[in-house]
Amino acid sequence: MVSLLYVCVRPELGAADAEHASFRRALGVDVVDRLDLLTDRLDTVDLSRYRGVVVGGSPFNVTDESKSPEQRRVEADLETLARQAIDGSVAAFFTCFSIGVVTRMLGGEVTTSTPEAASATVIRTTVAGDSDPVFGPSAPALTVFTAHKESAVALPSGAVLLATNDACPVQAYRVGTHLYTAQFHPEPTPRDFADRMTFYRTTGYFDPEEFDLVQGQVLSASVTEGAALLRRFAETFAN
Repeated sequence: MVSLLYVCVRPELGAADAEHASFRRALGVDVVDRLDLLTDRLDTVDLSRYRGVVVGGSPFNVTDESKSPEQRRVEADLETLARQAIDGSVAAFFTCFSIGVVTRMLGGEVTTSTPEAASATVIRTTVAGDSDPVFGPSAPALTVFTAHKESAVALPSGAVLLATNDACPVQAYRVGTHLYTAQFHPEPTPRDFADRMTFYRTTGYFDPEEFDLVQGQVLSASVTEGAALLRRFAETFAN
């Protein structure tokens, strides 16, 4: 029986397909089911079949002044999934855009004042992160890929900070034992991330006139620990 589910929140089909493949490779399993929240509702799947759910990135932002009905529906479904993870019904690993959804749901504030351009960056584990089963083995620091326009102002109520850096203080946190959130992208290899950049060349994650330079920097980066986090997540909850 399939025990892992990838939740897609990307409107761009090519980027979504590639992200699905990245998660499958990073998680270390051949089969990861897929749910596209832009076309299918969360309630169309039986989450009891899955012991682990991973949520991909998106060009959406919770701070968007104008939101389409699709984005509002996606955010509502992600909140429902987060609540089920908090109560222990399913384990979930939210990434990128979706950490903002969880932060807002918990009463926290999301800001556009601490963005990070598309790049490889070093994040540091906290004392709590050092002892966490997913983040602990990567302590005291790891290099991951970031590309975001918004982030949490501060750790929301009820959350445990797992990783931080100077540019974006809230890089990852856990709520309870089953909900993990990360501002960064844990799943892509350098090649994956470089290819993803082509879909978002003019969307504000980097200077489009410096595309070749930024892509070259991404390709030369040594980034492996993000995938290790996901592998440990799968080993902890989905075996």
